[in-house]
Amino acid sequence: MLKTNREDLPMLLVQGQVRHSKGAQAYRHTIDGEPFTLPATGGITLNAKIGDRCVGWAADHLEPGVTARNENDDYNAALQGLSCIGNTAIVMSGDAKGARGFVTGKHGGCEHLLCYFDQETMEKMTIGDKIDVRSQGQGMKLIDYPDILLRNMSPELLEKMNIEEKDGKLKVGVAKIVPACIMGSGLGASTSYYGDYDITLHDKKITEEYGLQNLRFGDIVAITDADTRFGRNFMTGAMTIGVVVHSDCILAGHGPGVTTLMTCKTPLIEAFIDENANLHDYFVR
Repeated sequence: MLKTNREDLPMLLVQGQVRHSKGAQAYRHTIDGEPFTLPATGGITLNAKIGDRCVGWAADHLEPGVTARNENDDYNAALQGLSCIGNTAIVMSGDAKGARGFVTGKHGGCEHLLCYFDQETMEKMTIGDKIDVRSQGQGMKLIDYPDILLRNMSPELLEKMNIEEKDGKLKVGVAKIVPACIMGSGLGASTSYYGDYDITLHDKKITEEYGLQNLRFGDIVAITDADTRFGRNFMTGAMTIGVVVHSDCILAGHGPGVTTLMTCKTPLIEAFIDENANLHDYFVR
């Protein structure tokens, strides 16, 4: 088991509310200039959850499961910044009060926190329901690997991931490997503690070469030559491990979003394919 400073990590209660769905603007445009209006971010998506395909929906930036946000911007910054993937989420109001789920992603720009709840719970939930998150994980360190930094990683998720130690490196099981050359929106952001950045799937040759047309919500992926320690940057030899949080997109420069979990500037992380590297397999099955 990887040694961490888990005992030093505080657990803070942060809160959001189920955010109403936001439709696309009057028109957005595809990379070929075609106008469209489609379902977009927010709300409770009853028929899309972690483990399901994230490519091919009649939607743009679709968020699986339940979307939460705090309408106070300062409090929302805490909700987004402190919550980590795998943290427990609890419904605190409405007909589903007391039901438990967990955090599955962060969506930048709209600053949404995404959560999984089972189908029965989602059927009882509605817009405005309060959700408490037992946030813990930011500040977690790998004691024996100080150059590998963790971001948005809960202790529970780290324990469940398929990680092997060998020759001073970490070998991490991932569902897909993504080349940095197709990373788009979110590149250049000043921090990776919030939000995500997008895998663009408009180049069909690369998409098919890496099997990215089969990406799923909740997939753990490796992005090669990606340094996301203190922002998001291209760096030869770097590696980022992240989780797919929202669907593909029609807009230029956009696609399935990835929230950072683990990153290193030097080649201390190696990825291998594990078909079960998905949040659904870790937490639901």
